[in-house]
Amino acid sequence: MTGQPSADTAVYVISVAAELSGLHPQTLRAYERMGLIMPGRTGGGGRRYSHRDIELLREIASLTAGGVGIEGVRRILELEHQVAALQARGQELAEELAATREALRQAMTARRADPNKLPVLRRPDPGASLVVWRRQR
Repeated sequence: MTGQPSADTAVYVISVAAELSGLHPQTLRAYERMGLIMPGRTGGGGRRYSHRDIELLREIASLTAGGVGIEGVRRILELEHQVAALQARGQELAEELAATREALRQAMTARRADPNKLPVLRRPDPGASLVVWRRQR
């Protein structure tokens, strides 16, 4: 372990987060009120920003500097979140497809070894299975 905090560990006080992001502390507070950012809180209620928060603040600053309004920024961030979720789901489906193909390959190999044995394909979920039946001729 390197001892470095993760990207999601809230460690920066608002003045440091403002300096790192190039924004004024009041702007950070305003973005929080608008729901664009949700910094962590200390037991006493002080804001603490993570590295990921700083990156998000930089992205917001870049968008607004480019002429995008706050509602446009909000929509862009929502769409980026949706894209990330869809990419993660696509990866899950690709992995499931690969596992299903491997199970089918193993079943077909077993079938060639013993033509009278019916192959059983098991899904990655141990609670579910799929049985492939061969028609009698």
